[in-house]
Amino acid sequence: MAAGGGRVGRPAAGALVAGWTALADLVLPRTCAGCAVPGDVLCPDCRGRLAEPRLAEPRRHPDGFPPTVAAGAYSGPVRPAVLAFKEHGRAELATPLGRALALAVTGVLAGLPGAGRGRPVLLVPVPSSTAAVQRRGRDHVGELARAAATELRAAGLAARPAALLRRPRGTRDSAGLDAAARRANLAGRFAVRAPRDGPPVGAVLVLVDDVVSSGATLTEAARALAAGLSSGNEPVLAAVVAATPRRSGHRVAARSPGTFTVRT
Repeated sequence: MAAGGGRVGRPAAGALVAGWTALADLVLPRTCAGCAVPGDVLCPDCRGRLAEPRLAEPRRHPDGFPPTVAAGAYSGPVRPAVLAFKEHGRAELATPLGRALALAVTGVLAGLPGAGRGRPVLLVPVPSSTAAVQRRGRDHVGELARAAATELRAAGLAARPAALLRRPRGTRDSAGLDAAARRANLAGRFAVRAPRDGPPVGAVLVLVDDVVSSGATLTEAARALAAGLSSGNEPVLAAVVAATPRRSGHRVAARSPGTFTVRT
């Protein structure tokens, strides 16, 4: 505390948080959020499961579902890892999950001339319901978008997060609903936050989310973006950390951002 009873400054507060985090790691050793092996927040094996990009194909393909790449399957240890980040406060997973999302973004950009290089790439987080954000105390998809944008910029892409969508108050959370109920719940439920000067010329719009299941959320979000911002010359694209296993989709070969090809 500063002399005279002043409040602790930000650098000092940051040092305190870092100290407590280090102490917690000593007293309560960190474990992998996917498989509980002591060590990294996400062990190499579990990270590997999120380096297997594939085209996401819902079982009942909704009309208007955007071209979507997932970094891995929402199964095995990937599921508890995503839930630990999303619902149980393990915010430190933003970095490895954001890296996985960056791989998925680069995969979906592979279908564009030049794989999106030389063009602004806007990562548009799919907004959660107000109730879900209040319950979690944070916008977890926004965190993923920021982490992914950092990875993509390091790989030479002009990527940045752009909160261009919002959900009006009163929208029910779709968790636990079946596909038909999700579609009904989300129909017309996204509104565009149009930038004052519009999106940058030639910008690629990529919706980002943690998981795709029925595809209803991405479909409605893509419709809203296409109606409000897209030039109509190109589809809105989408990338997610993981996709609920359905029928097998085309695999996307990847080694690092910028090195994707689609296997047909």
